[in-house]
Parts: sequence; structure tokens; C-alpha cells
Amino acid sequence: MTKENYESTLAYTNTNSKPTDLKITDMRFVDIVGAPMHCTLLRLETNQGITGYGEVRDGASKLYAQMLKRFLIGENPCNIDKIFRRIKQFGGQSRQAGGVCAVEIACWDIAGKAYGIPVYQMLGGKFRDKIRMYCDTDVDGKDTGLNMGNALKKRIEKNGYTMLKMDLGINQLWDVEGGLCAPVGFLEQYGYTAKMAREAKARGDKAAARWWANRNYDVNNIAHPFTGIHITEKGFDYLENYVEEVRSVIGYEIPLSIDHFGHIGIDDCIKLAKRVERFNLCWLEDLIPWQLTDQYVRLNQSTTSPIATGEDIYLKENFKPLLESGGVSVIHPDILSSGGILENKKIGDMAMEYGVQMAVHMAETPVACLAAVQSVAATENFLALEFHSNDVPWWSDMVKDAEKPRIVDGFMAVPEKPGIGIDELDDEVLAAHVHPEIPGVWEPTTEWDNWMSHDRLWS
Repeated sequence: MTKENYESTLAYTNTNSKPTDLKITDMRFVDIVGAPMHCTLLRLETNQGITGYGEVRDGASKLYAQMLKRFLIGENPCNIDKIFRRIKQFGGQSRQAGGVCAVEIACWDIAGKAYGIPVYQMLGGKFRDKIRMYCDTDVDGKDTGLNMGNALKKRIEKNGYTMLKMDLGINQLWDVEGGLCAPVGFLEQYGYTAKMAREAKARGDKAAARWWANRNYDVNNIAHPFTGIHITEKGFDYLENYVEEVRSVIGYEIPLSIDHFGHIGIDDCIKLAKRVERFNLCWLEDLIPWQLTDQYVRLNQSTTSPIATGEDIYLKENFKPLLESGGVSVIHPDILSSGGILENKKIGDMAMEYGVQMAVHMAETPVACLAAVQSVAATENFLALEFHSNDVPWWSDMVKDAEKPRIVDGFMAVPEKPGIGIDELDDEVLAAHVHPEIPGVWEPTTEWDNWMSHDRLWS
């Protein structure tokens, strides 16, 4: 180590810290909106003044994290694997994993700050100094492929992205007469139940809002094979033309992936995948529920369009059937659902054994983003990390003294600061974007200190 490197490391080292004596003393939260989603940030506090940040996945309830507090108070946050094994049974698939992942990330953040090193160093070191970001684009006026293509082109021109993603599927066909075939009245339910829930909420009728929200949940919770929704030939023509228009604007050289197909069955997915093969796509994402392994195998074997899934899968063992069977060409975990920083790296390492590359889903705040950056920096077969906040001007401002711009020529530098790379979040910025129905910034959570339940999984 050179003198300069030594002095730089020492400058970040908390000399008042004694990692072996660290104890978690509190857990606090702040809920924000517009980042671009509703996100819950978590802060773990310690007896040595070191704090660690985590995040509950977008749209999830912080109850998944609050219920874990009793397992954490008085524990050493540097015992990350011990804590993870204690709490992982309280995580589930998709957003139900939010609490476990938030805690795991916060513990890594504390450990890195206590030892004065970035998290990637504790994962075995890094394979890269900067992380390729791909831009997910959700824009007004995406009703035509030309509009979507122009929106994507602006992302390239402004931030230099070298990979892109767009939506495609039944949402583009709602207003295309004859584009969809479904049981009479079924399609209308999607919009009607959501509309009634919004109206009830607006007039302050909580009971009616809850009732309609549950009806809307029921409709949207019908798995793809059971909706009876089919795309007609007119619909397939429309979608194929949509992608062609996008490519006519952005060209064919830049990798383009596609998401949000909607609740259609495997046969329609195969037809659509074949229709868009000629557009040189990077992957087709989440066409069907990830649990349907046999259908993923059939889908992946039926098209040359790469097939991806994974943002809703919790823990390494649940990725294994898809990898063993050859059901995917790309895995796509979200660090706030996969199990956290270390589990995400383990998933990537396992995928590499099957010759599968890993991209990472991310539609959250800088906390989740930088946690993912630390994990993928240490993962060899990593491809690209999603960025969904291109139109959120205050996104970087959530971090005090943040490097700006974060994304340069389509890449984000791996932070060399201790922990995940965040010294402190800016409470004023957070307060300006607090969820109107969930007020408060880092309020005490003493009511969860001693919550108890007999949760052992065996007798």
C-alpha cells in the first residue's frame, strides 16, 4: 500500500469505532414518494454513533421491516450472516422480502463504516471500477413506437446510456380496437376496479376504498395462464410495428430489452417473442410468473429472443430450478427482493456456473442503487444495472455531498467510501418528498422494541 492509499483509507476510518463492541440500538424509517415509486428508507443506529441505511422495496409495506426490530436490538450488526439467517424466514417472494433485504443492506453499511472500507472489499473485491447502467423509460406519449424511440434517444443523448429498456404488451393495446381477445367484460374490470378505488379514496370513504382496492387486487392477481386474454393477429402486428418504429429511431446497434407484457399465457408469449426476434433484443423480461419453470423452459427453447426473469425471486435456492432447467438466458434479481447484498452476489455466482449472465433490477432510491453497485462490482458475470429515475431531478440530492452527475456516459462509478457509499442522507430533501399518508422523518419506533411471537419453524 502506498502512503497516499494508506492516508486515504485512514481518513475514512472511524477511529472511535470498535467493531467487536458494536450494538444496534434503534431502527427508524422515512417514507417518500416520487423517486419514482413509493419507497421506504430504513436507518439502523448503533451505540457507537455509526448508522447504516437500508431500503424496503418500492411499494412494499415497512411492516415487513418493523417486525424484525426485536431480533436486532442489542445485536452486533457486523455479524451479518448470523442476523440474516435469523430473520430470513420472515421474508417472502417479491416485496415480502423487503424487510429482510433492508436490514441486511443496513448491516453491511454499518460494517463497512466500522472497518473503514467499501462493502465490495468484504465481498472479495471488485471486478470493475464502474457499473454499466441501463435506462428504463416510462414516458407520457408512449402510445406510438416513434414517441417511445424519441424518448429513448433523449436518454442516450443526455446521459450516454449504452443499454435501454422499454415496455411492450397489452397496455399498448387497450385502445386498439380488435387488438385483444378476452372473456366479455373481463378487460373492463382492470380499469373499473382501479377507478372506483381512486374515487372512493378521493372522497375520503376508507371502507369503500379498501373494498374496491381488494377487488382490484383480485383481478390483477389472476396468474397469466388463467386470464383468458389473448393477443389477436391485429394486436401482434401493432406490437411488432411498435418495436420496429423504436428501432428506426435508436438504431439496431444499442442493446434494447423489453418488459411489462401483461397477463397473457405462454402460447401468446411464444408468438410475440418470435415476432420480435429480428430486432436484436437484449432480453424479454417477466413474460410469465417466475414460478412456472416448465413454461419458461418451453418459452426459452421456442425463440432466439433471450428470456429473463428474477426481480420477484427471494433467495438463491429459488433461482436454481430456472437455471438447472435452462429456462432463462438472463437472470434479473432486485437486491431488495433477492435477499440483499451477499445473497445477490451468491445468485450471480450460481448463475455463472450455468453460463447465465446477471442483470439487476432497480427502481428505487440511491440507497438501493449504491447497495446494488457494491454487490455487482464484486460479481463477475454482471451485465447492467437498471436506472428508473432519469426524470427525478432530486434523486441524487437525497445523499448529502453526493457526486454529481452520478451517471456519466452510461456508467456509475463504484464509491470508495466506507459502507455502501453514503455518509449521510439529506433529511431536508427527504422531508420535502415525504409520503402524505405516512408522515414523519426518522421517528422513534419503540413500539416494536419488544414485539414477540413464537416463530420457530419446527417443534
